[in-house]
Amino acid sequence: MKLPPLWKQGLAWLAVLAPLFFLSYGLANQMAAARPAVPSIVFEWEQHIPLWPWTILPYWSIDLFYGLSLLVCRTPLELKRHGLRLLTAQVISVACFLLFPLKFSVPRPAVEGWAGALFDALAGFDLPYNQAPSLHIVLLLILWDFYRQRLHGAWKGVLHGWSALIAVSVLTTWQHHFIDVPTGLLAGALCLWLWPLEGERPRWQWSDSPDRQRLALYYGLGALACALLAGLGRPWWWFYWPAASLALVAMCYAALGERGFQKRMNGRHSIAVRLLFLPYRVCAWVNARAWTLGLPGSAQVGDQAVWLGRLPLPWDEDHRRFGRVIDVTAELGCHHKGARSHGWLDLTEPSPQQLLDAARAVDEAAREGPVLVSCALGFSRSSAVVATWLCVFGHCRSVDEAVAVLRQVRPQVVIKPGLLAIIERTVHQAREHA
Repeated sequence: MKLPPLWKQGLAWLAVLAPLFFLSYGLANQMAAARPAVPSIVFEWEQHIPLWPWTILPYWSIDLFYGLSLLVCRTPLELKRHGLRLLTAQVISVACFLLFPLKFSVPRPAVEGWAGALFDALAGFDLPYNQAPSLHIVLLLILWDFYRQRLHGAWKGVLHGWSALIAVSVLTTWQHHFIDVPTGLLAGALCLWLWPLEGERPRWQWSDSPDRQRLALYYGLGALACALLAGLGRPWWWFYWPAASLALVAMCYAALGERGFQKRMNGRHSIAVRLLFLPYRVCAWVNARAWTLGLPGSAQVGDQAVWLGRLPLPWDEDHRRFGRVIDVTAELGCHHKGARSHGWLDLTEPSPQQLLDAARAVDEAAREGPVLVSCALGFSRSSAVVATWLCVFGHCRSVDEAVAVLRQVRPQVVIKPGLLAIIERTVHQAREHA
């Protein structure tokens, strides 16, 4: 029987990944077993986690999901990226097992019946090492993200439920301690971030902008400080998460740009960014709300259908008031059904094309009704877009006039000289080509 072309490629990937898994995983296990002493990281409350023998079934089922995933890819690019996700998961996890070996510290009692047979099969190649990050959790996140984009309705609910069982099973089969789960989620999210299933990957290109270089340095120092705190041990371990988050933000400012935030046109970030960047994004939201505390969320620009303001949260009045939201942040998510994202990095200057594209999106949205143009505070990035719109599509004859209009309705508007120069260049180019 002739196999479809992608099946052949999928089987080729499987022929590489499967032996690599058993060889590298087994090697890490044996090397840990040869050490005179291997530590364990376990919380006192974990003694209350029960042993549920039946959960060995969902634990084993991940192997089926793994193999099948390589046979149901829809495009060569998707197959390549998915294969690279699985390969990267293996490389990261085994590297951690070799550098920082850990041991499961509780002997498992004997299990009888069909569940006992599955436990015995597992024990045939798996010693109580290879703990953090849990490779099971790393692969589960990758596979869940893969399948959730294919399933709908009740089947998607089944996927979520069974994935939750697999996640729980790493604890209730007494294969892992709790610390292995969050570290597995972070490692899995890193694999998703590195290899998006579709679209371009962020290009590594060092920025020559002094502002971006300076901010990259600040975020890098913040990451280092968090890592040093985490190195103090319990209960500071959790600072590894903000350390990773700030390190990735530093990379975005240094080289990757706003594409490193993997924000879609609908204002939503990828699952990977939601997990990896969460500490930074929470702080960004808190900072934005602190700076705008007591201020109106938005202000109407003259008698136009355009409003200027901060990015609304789902429970804000502005979230319900507007049918369209033009979001010019890269770091914050916009959960509005009418959102369109045209963002760039905070405290940096956009390109003229970015400004013009955002202004054009404002003009198109304003024809259908009131539109909110928003950034984190509603002071700078959104003001630059609305000022451009006023000059290119509105009634303002100069950028100074447009800025004066904005400051009249929102006195907190801040447009620094560099950003002002970008606006003027954008307006000049647009008028030349009109």
